[in-house]
Amino acid sequence: MSGRARLTLFAALATLLTSWSLTPLVQSSGWLLQAALLLAVQSAVGAGARRVAPARSLTVAAQALVSLLLLMFLFLGKGESTGQGPFAYLVTDFGALFARGAQDVGEFAIPAPLTDGIRLLLLSGVLLIGLLVDALAVTARTAAAAGLPLLALYSVAAGLSGGGNASWFSFLLAGCGYLLMLLAEGRDRLAQWGRVFGAAPRDRDSASSGLGGGAGGQATAPVRTGRRIGAVALGVALAVPAALPALGGGLLGARGEDGGNGAGGTISAVNPLVSLQSSLNAQDNRVVLKYRTDSPQQSDQYLRILALDEFNGVKWEASGRALTDVPEQLPKPPGLNAAIRANATEVRTSVSAAESYTQRYLPMPYPATQVDIGGKWRFEPEGRTLVGDQLGKDRFQSVQGAQYTVRSLLLKPTAQQLSKAPEPDKTILAEYTKLPDNLPPVVAETARQVTQGSKDNYTRAVRLQDYFAVTGGFRYNTKTASGTGSEAVARFLAEKEGFCVHFAFSMAAMSRSLGIPARVAVGFTPGEKQADGSVNVSMRDAHAWPELYFEGVGWTRFEPTPRSGITTPDYSRSQTQPTQPSAPAPLPSASTPAPSAAPSKADDCPPDMKKLGECGAAAAAQRSSGGGGPSATTVALWAVAALTVLGLPLLPLLWRTRLRARRLGSGDALEAWRELGDAAWDVGVPPDEALSPRRAAARVMELGRLGPDAAAAVHRVAGAVERSLYAPPGAEVSYPGLASDVLLARAGLLSAVTRRSRLRALLLPRSAARLSWAVSRRWAAVTSTVSARLAAVRLRLPLRGRG
Repeated sequence: MSGRARLTLFAALATLLTSWSLTPLVQSSGWLLQAALLLAVQSAVGAGARRVAPARSLTVAAQALVSLLLLMFLFLGKGESTGQGPFAYLVTDFGALFARGAQDVGEFAIPAPLTDGIRLLLLSGVLLIGLLVDALAVTARTAAAAGLPLLALYSVAAGLSGGGNASWFSFLLAGCGYLLMLLAEGRDRLAQWGRVFGAAPRDRDSASSGLGGGAGGQATAPVRTGRRIGAVALGVALAVPAALPALGGGLLGARGEDGGNGAGGTISAVNPLVSLQSSLNAQDNRVVLKYRTDSPQQSDQYLRILALDEFNGVKWEASGRALTDVPEQLPKPPGLNAAIRANATEVRTSVSAAESYTQRYLPMPYPATQVDIGGKWRFEPEGRTLVGDQLGKDRFQSVQGAQYTVRSLLLKPTAQQLSKAPEPDKTILAEYTKLPDNLPPVVAETARQVTQGSKDNYTRAVRLQDYFAVTGGFRYNTKTASGTGSEAVARFLAEKEGFCVHFAFSMAAMSRSLGIPARVAVGFTPGEKQADGSVNVSMRDAHAWPELYFEGVGWTRFEPTPRSGITTPDYSRSQTQPTQPSAPAPLPSASTPAPSAAPSKADDCPPDMKKLGECGAAAAAQRSSGGGGPSATTVALWAVAALTVLGLPLLPLLWRTRLRARRLGSGDALEAWRELGDAAWDVGVPPDEALSPRRAAARVMELGRLGPDAAAAVHRVAGAVERSLYAPPGAEVSYPGLASDVLLARAGLLSAVTRRSRLRALLLPRSAARLSWAVSRRWAAVTSTVSARLAAVRLRLPLRGRG
């Protein structure tokens, strides 16, 4: 095996070994075998192209093109077909599969299932890194620099997986692959010196030379020494971090905001927006909680995690409050009077948490009166929240695998009780009506317009809820761009599209602008009841809702989100039927059936279904909000990328076509002769500048095996060149059929070679070397000019300190 072939093999092996670090990210490692096969084909294409391609860029272009074609063939039919033909597949289907893979990465927790989109991303990334490593190590002969893309691949994999027990093994594989590649390059360079390192006589000369003196007369080869140095360095890199004390925190050792280890589908306690959206979009929809309850109204059994009570203009977050030990009986809920308490029902709920759920905050119904759970927990009285205590360095109590029982109150306030609620306490009013100075005026103005004519806070709250859920034309869409700040609230009011976080944050901010104490609760909706009576709570049940404070009742849940499966509380239902649709009605299409003479069924839709957008125009708008396919910008970018990738191998062909047209269009005999010489060069007849035109023409005819017509055309072109060189001034040297004769000769040259040689002459013409020569000449001219000017500047500088 030649040195370059060995280096090609070890470059591919280094990429494959480094790719092992990606295996913890997905549940199946079957993609690794596909990556190995694709890398082998890519490396083979590179090895073949380096034997025939005159330019390094053509080698990389050929590898990139073949890799893209292999991926397209491998994933053919995996995407949703939206067009016909290869171009439509490349632009829409293949691009949509990439977009789906990026979406799957954001939705699934690690280890993620091996969907087609994720598999495409993994294989594309490995092939891209393999292309860079092969180009640097083999094509450019700089194996040391090839470690940079390998380091990038390992760093991304280690950062996403968060380390783990297998991280040292992944590092060992990646390091061994890189060392093997370096040693292969070193051995190849040593072989080019012409000296073979091996056995040597054990004498003084050989020992002093450094080429011998080994035990038993064996030479200590530099390659063997390099292997030993590499093994020692790799061992030190693995052993030293294990011996040093751990460095917690920082960028590389960052943990989740909830203090957990970042595994599983957790909801961040500080900023739940991103994880809430990821949970709602999750495709695996894993069950995180199971519970049994004796509540007579299971639809009101929300499991509350945390209350976000501080809005600083950037985001809603939980204010820092003192924690206490968990009392045996939790204190009375704030604001609850005896009349409402007497009418409440005490509910008992037994909850079991999944092993993958590592949240520090305990999900439980509100307001809880007693909690029975093992472990170390702390109680936050204002938000009535239980939070896991610290167990050790960087270790906290979590809900993971916990089984606990909660006793809570099912409050049943009436609309009349809420509307007659007295003014809240001044401390409550001052703390929970704070708004940031950068809140856009449109938020308060919209709140005043929506609640115009309301006589009490309860009526204002119901009108705000109905504005979002029924009358305002808002649509529920979990794909909406995230945002929690003041500008995000204003943008949501303008675009009227978002998910639960946007609805909850906006209603809470608008309530505060009206003087109603408000905060945002984060947790889970009641879940799905099973046949055995238990209830499953999954990732998609993650939810956020506003809580408004009414004296005598306390913190009260409202539901502005028009999401299917969510029940509006009885006390917050409007007494009057809304007159506006929940979303703009679409125009009738040609396929819409004609109006029936039978009575309309619109009045059969209850108010709750209208609020959830499950009937009429609202349902149609909601069902259509999730589709749409890739945007025009995405399609345009993919089209440009595809044209760029497909156009790279065609650049030599396009350059030769343009050059041929310019030469033949000039009508100059010398330019036509140069074109004829390059056409012969493309099929394997190299130019010989020392020959006369007549001798050169005879050589082209002989080596090119031209027929009579093509040979006669070459003779005519050579005659025109001789007249151009030796005819007296003013003589006619060219003739009308000059360009046709060159094309005829070129056709004869192409027809005399094999199909493979003809294809190479068209796509990879040998005469393209003139382009690199021209670039080299220009670069040399530029460097010489710059050097001359720098020398002139140095000569003009004053000489100091002389004498």
